[in-house]
Amino acid sequence: MTLAAAPAGVAIRRGPGRPRDTDLDPQIIQAVLDLIDDEQEVTVSRVVERAGVSRAALYRRWPSLTTLIAAALDVGRTVPPEIRVDGDLRETLFSSLIGSPASLEATGYSEARFRQRIRLVMADRDLQRAYWESHVSRRREPVERALRAGIAQGLLRADLDVAAAFDVIAGAAYYQSIVRGETPTNPATIARMTATFDIAWRGMVR
Repeated sequence: MTLAAAPAGVAIRRGPGRPRDTDLDPQIIQAVLDLIDDEQEVTVSRVVERAGVSRAALYRRWPSLTTLIAAALDVGRTVPPEIRVDGDLRETLFSSLIGSPASLEATGYSEARFRQRIRLVMADRDLQRAYWESHVSRRREPVERALRAGIAQGLLRADLDVAAAFDVIAGAAYYQSIVRGETPTNPATIARMTATFDIAWRGMVR
């Protein structure tokens, strides 16, 4: 997949008298999603053709095709709300990390798009890093703050590495889908994820 940076002659800054037309943003994003869903290579030429915009209009919004694709891949996903830490922290974290088996479909982020996202980011390290830095890393923050609160309350180990704890559980979830090829609604998958959380939890508590 070709991911081209903005041409040297295309200005990204917005000058006086050229306000950004925000109505074009979803139009451009949708064009990218259409290409992804059709399993076509995402290029600047194809995006501007589908969206009906100019290259200059595209680059005024996104400095590179990489950042545009990263933004499109995140459509339908949200940053989780803050996690309450004044109740049963274990149950709250379990619900947040394991979640509903149908959560992707419920937000409009289908399994098919999830798999396309994995395919795209694994094929291009720059896209993978851009997607991580601008989107994925932000969704970890509520859980990591809740884990730190658990440490402060004396419930979790003082030496707990919260980032590693998150990776253990999230990594197990990705393993089910990417390596085993399971669906999140499979009862056996849910059972394995529940067991994974139980093992991780026993290692996290004091």
